[in-house]
Amino acid sequence: MAAPAGNRSRAAALVARPGVGWPRRGLRGAAAALMCSVALAAAARPASADAGPLGRTIAVWRIDALGIDAEIVARLESLFRTELERLAGRPVPSRRVVDRALAGRPRLRACDGSTACLAAIGRRVGADWIVSGNVAQLGDSYVVNLKLIDVATATELRRVASEPLRGTPDELIERVRVAAYRLCAPERLWGEIAVLTDLVGAVVEVDGKSVGTTPLPGPIDRVPLGAHTLRVTAPGFTPFQQRVVVRFQKTTRVVVHLVKVGAVAPASGRPPRGAPPPAPADRWVPSPWLYVAAGVTAALLGGYIGYRLAHDEVIDCSAEPTACR
Repeated sequence: MAAPAGNRSRAAALVARPGVGWPRRGLRGAAAALMCSVALAAAARPASADAGPLGRTIAVWRIDALGIDAEIVARLESLFRTELERLAGRPVPSRRVVDRALAGRPRLRACDGSTACLAAIGRRVGADWIVSGNVAQLGDSYVVNLKLIDVATATELRRVASEPLRGTPDELIERVRVAAYRLCAPERLWGEIAVLTDLVGAVVEVDGKSVGTTPLPGPIDRVPLGAHTLRVTAPGFTPFQQRVVVRFQKTTRVVVHLVKVGAVAPASGRPPRGAPPPAPADRWVPSPWLYVAAGVTAALLGGYIGYRLAHDEVIDCSAEPTACR
């Protein structure tokens, strides 16, 4: 998953300085912050976070600047290349390598972004896929337009256009990373939901589909991005239901408290006058070995879930309700 929250906050602090706006200096700072964040994320992410590298060589042709400082676009392109390398599991040919491969071929060097000339460039640099696009400025925001070409068949595989990039540095970092995945591996755009509750045996559902009973062995992984309905039910308890927003390679943590049906006591804490005394409950004395087994199981599950959460960036719906809306 993403880099630890402390590291991300320090990277964001490089950008969010008083008096510095987004349009020029702020976005340059965000580009520098993104370079740090991508490196930290690659180091901190556990091996099970992704489904493995794509195993393809991806080249990048020019990312043109439309109404925006070319230096800013060059930095964003460099960061985009870094994310593609991590996703593909192979180096992305540098600009110098591409220029050397196109030496003496003025028609290819003047490629206008058409599918045919991009495929020809890809063959020259030994790539399986090649990416081209532009970054355009619209007022105080930026839009990234990208397309992916299959070199062998000279066909366009996918085209994406981002929503306007503006807001906090963390949002810019996430959207640039999402753009790489949306273009090359849209099936890997997922996050996780961690359900924490003290009730054993409750049924957990996401969008009406059962995903297990509590305690779950770990976070619910590979959940598509966006809003989902989390529902937890147990016999004799009022159902719990909450809208949960899943973000890219982040873990959204939800603390579930189920209320027993009819368990609300009067404000005084005493039964009303004249009420019959409660019937004595059947007493069941469990074996000491049952306590031992339950304790060992809870310790193992707690350690595993704690390890997973420690390696993922966590969004706590209980502490920050607005983050899950």
